Amino acid sequence: MLTPMPQTRPRFSPLRAEVRQRRAAIGRAVAADHDGVATRRALRAAGLTDADLRGEVEAGRWHRLGRRTLGITVSEPVGRARLWWAVWESGTGAVLDGVSALLAAGLAHWTPENDEVTVSVPSRNRSHALPGVHRHAPRHIGNTVTAGLPRTTPAVAAIRAAQWARTDRQAATILAMTVQQRLVRRHDLLDRWGEVHRSRRGPFLHEVIRDICAGAESLGELDFARMCRAHGLPEPSRQAVRRGARGRCYLDVYWDELGLHIEIDGFQHQLGLAAVDDALRQNEIALAKDVTLRIPVLGLRTNPAAFMAQVAQAVEQAVRDGAA
Repeated sequence: MLTPMPQTRPRFSPLRAEVRQRRAAIGRAVAADHDGVATRRALRAAGLTDADLRGEVEAGRWHRLGRRTLGITVSEPVGRARLWWAVWESGTGAVLDGVSALLAAGLAHWTPENDEVTVSVPSRNRSHALPGVHRHAPRHIGNTVTAGLPRTTPAVAAIRAAQWARTDRQAATILAMTVQQRLVRRHDLLDRWGEVHRSRRGPFLHEVIRDICAGAESLGELDFARMCRAHGLPEPSRQAVRRGARGRCYLDVYWDELGLHIEIDGFQHQLGLAAVDDALRQNEIALAKDVTLRIPVLGLRTNPAAFMAQVAQAVEQAVRDGAA
């Protein structure tokens, strides 16, 4: 009768433990600058072999997140790690663009629709579809930022985000917020827009960018008079562009014979187009008490019908009061 051999535990291997520690240290060091993820190429450049990478993945310590990306300290691409993953997996030369580039640059108080990441890949390069990633293939990527997450510069990203926006209102909001939050200087925005030759909402963006960069002075006297005629209203008797103590520009509009006064506010340091909705509500109250209306210049671009309807109501009310 055979006597069973006693089972023995596998001996602890100092060499094997040292290998694991070395892999872990290199992996953490490479991933530290990329929010917990790393590319296979970067890990190999740091001294690891394909066998090392395979061993860590098979042991469950690292996670395969795509053709190029490994999760070192994260198991899924979330948060900023997802942005790195989107850039690396989309194709050679890919960069964040549009709203995603602005968010990476520090844009606050904006949430992309469906939590989608936007990237641009040079049209000459092969790109790869990824879930939750929207790809563009411009002929020219434009100026980019290479420090940190690869992305287009804020001026390029803002113009493209406005062009790709679902609505005119979204487009105007994005442009307003990037300037308000000082991600883009006004002259840089104007310069970048001057380089755009074709855009499906070109006329609208041209007016909005002028409004943002020039204030109410961009809305000339003839422009407002034309809007009055288009809505069947009498033209104002006086209009004057003024500058306040803090440099704020606005266009004062008067109907002397009606006792009606409108102030068209220039571009303000407020969040997005919140001033547009606020002005509509304030004017509804003012119509019941006083005859002074305030209209943000961006309101005349994004919601002209609603504001001109209030002007028409004020004119009618002033005429009735005058007759009485």
